[in-house]
Amino acid sequence: MVKVVLNHLGIAVADIARSRRFYQELLGFEYWWTLEAPDELAAKVLMLAPPVGLVATYLRRPDIVIELMQFTAPGAGAAWRARRLNEPGLTHLSFAVDDAPALLSRVPELGGAVLWESRGPKSAWGQTLFIRDPDGQLIEIGTMEWR
Repeated sequence: MVKVVLNHLGIAVADIARSRRFYQELLGFEYWWTLEAPDELAAKVLMLAPPVGLVATYLRRPDIVIELMQFTAPGAGAAWRARRLNEPGLTHLSFAVDDAPALLSRVPELGGAVLWESRGPKSAWGQTLFIRDPDGQLIEIGTMEWR
């Protein structure tokens, strides 16, 4: 059997500094390192037409690494579009927290949005709702009961 481990999850962002602040201050990620990828590498690997101007900043927690990817070349970035959770592909990140009200109160000041309409009822598994990061990425916030 081939050994497989999760390396990281990539998230395209419009502004690395803004997104880095959001993920570090709200969700406890720490800065790891930044890569300014040469276009001949980034365009080939990401299957994009050059120039792309990829700057990738890696943030980590003990349980996961995320790569914030900003495309800095003129015209290289794409506009955000709303996706539904039933579309194929990765849909969201999910975190359990011990003080949801405290965390949710910080979301707007860090450039995100709380989707109050998604708040589920309390159950044996706790309670969850979704937030969006500054670029619209869905993040599920749940209480610790499910863990």
